[in-house]
Amino acid sequence: MASVNPDHEELLKQLRGVQYIVINSRYGGFSLSREASLLYLDLAGISYTLEEQEDRDTQNRLGSKIMINDQEFWGRNISRDDPALVATVRRLGSNAGGDYAKLKVVEVPAGVEWYVEEYDGKEWVAEKHRTWR
Repeated sequence: MASVNPDHEELLKQLRGVQYIVINSRYGGFSLSREASLLYLDLAGISYTLEEQEDRDTQNRLGSKIMINDQEFWGRNISRDDPALVATVRRLGSNAGGDYAKLKVVEVPAGVEWYVEEYDGKEWVAEKHRTWR
């Protein structure tokens, strides 16, 4: 039996209507590695600068701060369905997550209203439901 072309499978999923959402699959909390942060910004076309840390020890441990419009960049504010974020996690795999994070891409049917739920930093995608009070 012939093997299925992965690009063809991806196209079929898109035609069927699939959303891709990034979550943290281990306890600890969502965060991007430095490598993932820089790749995400490049893929998203966001301009940034690198600024040295206040002290040499921090500079050696963490590297330069990633700055956008005079604000330090933190990946926690990225929309979890951002195509550049999804591409970053797919490209870097296990190297995408920061300290205490293991990021993965979850497939959700198109049209589903979703949100990210978590317990002690371990996340899952939940469907929004109606409530009345």
